[in-house]
Amino acid sequence: MMQSMPVGREIYWNVGHGVTGRMYLLAAIAIGICAWGYYRRLPVYRLGTALDRLDQAALRARIFAAGVFGQLRVLLVPGPGSLHAFFFWGFLLLFIGTLLVMLQADFTDPLFSWRFLSGAFYLAFKLVLNGAGLIAIAALFGLALRRFAVRPKGLQTGSDDYLSHLMLFVILCSGFILEGARMAVTELHANPGLARFSYGGLPIALLLDAWPPERVKSLHRGLWWFHFALSMCFIACIPFSKLRHLFLTGVNYLFTDLRPKGAIKTIDLEDESLQSYGADRVGELTWKDICDADACTACKRCQDRCPAWDTGKPLSPMRVVQQIGELAFDDPSANLVEKVTREVLWSCTTCRACQEICPANIEHVNKILEMRRNLALMKGEFPGDEVRTALSHLEVNGNPFGLAYAGRADWAAGLEVSVLGEGGEADILYFVGCYAAFDRRNQAVARAFVKICTAAGIRVGILGKEETCCGDPPRKLGNEYQYQTEARANIEAMLKYGVGKVVTTCPHCYQALARDYRDLGFQAQVEDYTSFIAGLLREGRLVLKPAGLDCSYHDSCYLGRYQDSYAAPRELLAGAGASIREMRRSGPESFCCGGGGGLVLAEEKLGSRISETRIAMAAATGAPVLVANCPFCLTMFEDGIKTGGFEGRVQVRDLAEVVAERIAST
Repeated sequence: MMQSMPVGREIYWNVGHGVTGRMYLLAAIAIGICAWGYYRRLPVYRLGTALDRLDQAALRARIFAAGVFGQLRVLLVPGPGSLHAFFFWGFLLLFIGTLLVMLQADFTDPLFSWRFLSGAFYLAFKLVLNGAGLIAIAALFGLALRRFAVRPKGLQTGSDDYLSHLMLFVILCSGFILEGARMAVTELHANPGLARFSYGGLPIALLLDAWPPERVKSLHRGLWWFHFALSMCFIACIPFSKLRHLFLTGVNYLFTDLRPKGAIKTIDLEDESLQSYGADRVGELTWKDICDADACTACKRCQDRCPAWDTGKPLSPMRVVQQIGELAFDDPSANLVEKVTREVLWSCTTCRACQEICPANIEHVNKILEMRRNLALMKGEFPGDEVRTALSHLEVNGNPFGLAYAGRADWAAGLEVSVLGEGGEADILYFVGCYAAFDRRNQAVARAFVKICTAAGIRVGILGKEETCCGDPPRKLGNEYQYQTEARANIEAMLKYGVGKVVTTCPHCYQALARDYRDLGFQAQVEDYTSFIAGLLREGRLVLKPAGLDCSYHDSCYLGRYQDSYAAPRELLAGAGASIREMRRSGPESFCCGGGGGLVLAEEKLGSRISETRIAMAAATGAPVLVANCPFCLTMFEDGIKTGGFEGRVQVRDLAEVVAERIAST
């Protein structure tokens, strides 16, 4: 009976405690090679510029723990993400189990005669580790099947992948064979009750039961050294293969960007010591940008989520990161922009879909923006002549349409709106933005917003001709000088009137005023119109008369992924009586309209239109109305409906228009 037999096992059975010296020597060599492999990469990381990522240590530690041990970012994509997480957890438990065995065998037992791997704890130990090993093998098999048999399009597979999968399979399987060999001699007949707790090794023990004990022992000794040596080889190989991400992904969690989403380094244009702007060499990127290349797992999640790649453009965020690493380690003096190519750089909509889904916490967008800065500020290059013309209009008239400053408030004629420069009083400053001020379609959105505010008793003020472009499009196109010129003019005007609260109907204006302007000294409260109106509704200041609306809803990139605002717009639609049919990609997975990154000013010359692809997703829901919350999205979708042949099938409305139509009469 198991109860009458010892519950435990002899550690180093059949190989003897005499192996510990050689074992620890080999382990030290393997760990030393691994450490040296990473150490020799440090000088390459140092090619990059300085970047402080050591602040808020406690928060960084929590992010590290959640990312590494919780596998939270890995699990963002079910399927392969789940397989990877279960493999990691299984392998981690096996590693912890190995450490516990070493702790008892080489420390607590010889020094203090304490054997904690016994009794009920040992039984639980065997149950957990056998389960962990089997889960790890199953997950690894699933990952191998996906990579080598299914072969998803775009997934890069090389010799590293074959070797690492093979080594891990052999290490895991040989561990169970070792256990089975030991059990066949020591437990299978002598203590069968205990053997059942080692259910992973039990089938092996039953197979080896017919062998003579000495033959089983001989197999065990040889396999023990093979298993150990292979494990040490695996550790030593990590930094010399794509497996280096095993440690550097965790490092990336530790050095995550804790600034508000979308934060960009504000260039000190008065600094005469600066010889160039942006990056056309890897040394002009930060050390983190170079380290990102080593942390990349080449999982292609960023590529799969990229709207530019999805519509046939040459931009692969994964490839951009890899190219930075290639130049950093092989030819750091080479031209980075030429390596990546202009077509790739100008294809990015800055939608952040790549960063939000990346399991390694890689920062793709700012790398591209730094290269764009070099093109714009050092070479005067932009995506096309139409962009150059729009930016020239913006420089002269404060808007990309070339329309006169004096007409910036014409849209507000007949509305209860005060122009601050004319002595009007206001509860909020409505920062209108170029599209709502000058584009006829978007002027309807501005009027709807004012109607909502008036119904709620909110006095609305505007800057009128003193308002200029928020600066987001030129900044995302790399023209930091033009951005700062526009931003400082707006800040000066708002400070002059003592503005305390700003509301915008443009997520790009919101990003600029609420986050980017902070670096330039602007401190007023800024709120986007969806959360502002939702607040009025919750407070009872705004009363709606719900009316049915069958619609789909588009989460704009700059309100969704940049601001994490997904609930407020849906709350408003629900309050207005709308029924939402969610598109195939919605919420954090939303698909870009194609207008971000300043590309609303550019002609889409490569691949198919991003806006048409998104409109097709809306049409697929069967809802006749697509609700948007961004002037860029509204403009791009209006064009996409016409060019994509969706007229009569989908109509696009702004959220403010939907709400304004349902204001309850008093």
